[in-house]
Amino acid sequence: MDLIDKGLSIARNPKHTQWICPLLLLADAGLCLLVIRKIPYTEIDWKAYMQQITQYIAGERDYIKLHGDTGPLVYPAAHVYIYRVLHFFTDSGNDVRLAQYIFAGLYLATLGLVMQCYRRARAPPGLFPLLVLSKRLHSIFVLRLFNDAWAVFFLFLAIYCYQARAWTLGSVAYSVGLGVKMSLLLALPAVGVVLWQGAGRDRAFLNAMQILQFQLALAIPFIAVKPWSYASRAFELSRQFLFKWTVNWRFVGEDVFLSSGFSRALLALHASLLALMLSMQWLHAPPLVAIKELVSLPSPARQAEIQRRVTPSYVLSTILSAVIVGCLCARSLHYQFYAYIAWSTPILLWKSGLHPVLVYAIWGAQEWAWNVYPSSNVSSMVVVACLAVTVASALVGGREESLSASKARKKRQ
Repeated sequence: MDLIDKGLSIARNPKHTQWICPLLLLADAGLCLLVIRKIPYTEIDWKAYMQQITQYIAGERDYIKLHGDTGPLVYPAAHVYIYRVLHFFTDSGNDVRLAQYIFAGLYLATLGLVMQCYRRARAPPGLFPLLVLSKRLHSIFVLRLFNDAWAVFFLFLAIYCYQARAWTLGSVAYSVGLGVKMSLLLALPAVGVVLWQGAGRDRAFLNAMQILQFQLALAIPFIAVKPWSYASRAFELSRQFLFKWTVNWRFVGEDVFLSSGFSRALLALHASLLALMLSMQWLHAPPLVAIKELVSLPSPARQAEIQRRVTPSYVLSTILSAVIVGCLCARSLHYQFYAYIAWSTPILLWKSGLHPVLVYAIWGAQEWAWNVYPSSNVSSMVVVACLAVTVASALVGGREESLSASKARKKRQ
């Protein structure tokens, strides 16, 4: 019984993460090396990335004309610059093994950031093994070399900076990630709320302008040639995805999947869930009061109260809940989108107050579903069900430490 009690104490007490995290990182580093050496690399997009970069190096700046074997370049400019560097170091993309080692380093750096974000949110040690056990996540980083790996790195770097109240650095990191892949637009509503409440209205507005200006700065070489060409490719909101590659909504059938009615329904669901998140979790005031405080600045005392409630836990759960809402309402998720989901669901499920056994069970079902290839009706139903449970958990909430932390600080004062 003493051993069981000791084990439960370690699993529940956040102070133990200071030694558990380094051990998990070390173990995962070994696992990454094993994966690279023992599991064959799978070519999907890397060759096409390198073909597009070769054309960029040759002087092509019309985005519509940049293409590879898998199709045209459909990512923003930061993607081009990152893979230009990789093109240089990997012998024009021919040294795939070196690229895998670089991505293994990126994976471990991202994992380290995720762990630090979880630690700042006071997550229990029992949650951390879920961060290193994903088969699909290792595949995305070190066997597929997808650009989502870079986008998710900058997403968690932004969260880490926002948790430390480094608002400008966080906004720059977020903008770089958005410049890699527009999937990070899913987090934008929550980023706005965090900045508005944590930094204040005026500074939040400045940070929003910085995010936009940084995007424009990245795109200058391309928009100077054909601005519409760049905008239509890098941020192609009307892009159509093929039914055969979808991981999530396959079970509705191809006719429904491709219909405009289904697309509009998902868009309406997305807007509705974001509105619910705003009113139930994100805002520290009723919506009408919050709008009034946006138009007319609150008193210094009220602003200080709002800012105190923007804790590391609040920042992490708010931004990740926006990402999960977006993933639930996306018409088509491909396998690489799991990079945004795998490290988001554990903390959101835990914060809802679910029993750890249920958290592990939901995570296990989710992991299974994302490793079914090709996706099936059953696996796609499980994907959607797990996302729906996570969104519902984030909506009802439970372990919001911001209020208790605020009360504790007042008592100490």
